[in-house]
Amino acid sequence: MTSNRPVDASRRDFLNSAVGVGFALAVQPVAASAILTDGDGLNAGAAEIPTGPAVMPGYMAKPSAAGGPLPVVLVVQEIFGVHEHIRDLCRRLAKAGYLAVAPELYFRQGDPSKVASISELVSGLVSKVPDSQVLADLDATLAWAGGHGGDVKRSAITGFCWGGRQVWLYAAHNPALKAGAAWYGRLQGEAGANTPRQPLDVVAQLHAPVLGLYGGLDKGIPLESVDKMKAALRAAGKASEIVVYPEADHGFNADYRPTYNAAAANDGWRRMLQWFKQHGV
Repeated sequence: MTSNRPVDASRRDFLNSAVGVGFALAVQPVAASAILTDGDGLNAGAAEIPTGPAVMPGYMAKPSAAGGPLPVVLVVQEIFGVHEHIRDLCRRLAKAGYLAVAPELYFRQGDPSKVASISELVSGLVSKVPDSQVLADLDATLAWAGGHGGDVKRSAITGFCWGGRQVWLYAAHNPALKAGAAWYGRLQGEAGANTPRQPLDVVAQLHAPVLGLYGGLDKGIPLESVDKMKAALRAAGKASEIVVYPEADHGFNADYRPTYNAAAANDGWRRMLQWFKQHGV
């Protein structure tokens, strides 16, 4: 990862203020390992994305000196919404030459930044968001990117935790997508009204190759589940790939949390950028 710097201890109190830097309340306190990527050379800020009759807020970043349409990366939030870490990831992608945009995919259901506990966040907000709504909003986000300097013929998607699961689903939804990178996204689970299919159910429908990045210590996504996905991908003849970091836990790329694993995060980021380039994004 380039142009990133760890936050020194003198700034820890500043980072711990959700109002100050925009971290979600449910992830306080923010770890001193949190990375801040500057906006030098970037055009970064709020996005207003039309979707149906509504306007969805989001965050975008792209190189300010770009001479032509840029490859696009859709960035799908963790359960905590588009807080400072997700915005920082957009800036990192922009430093790598992409137009990166992260839509606020819960905007109809509520504001995750104001919810103080993960359990309340899941039960009161996340569980109420239908997959069908997410897929349609991601389509709208890609269309928005095409009208704001992006080349939709060179598009990829990446997502983290909740968003990692959505990467698999979107790769089976949009035939124009070139590549995906799913960071520790859940692969199986019970079907529900809002979540009728899981990634394991859509393997045969994948249009784009997905790079899956998983932690060997992740208790929420056991290796048995990851092995099932590997087998399903092989059986379907899909060109996707899964990498497991044996010493990494869930959320290993989340540098603002105790589960951050710098070695796995840096390697995963390198692999992701390489994956996108390999597949024409």
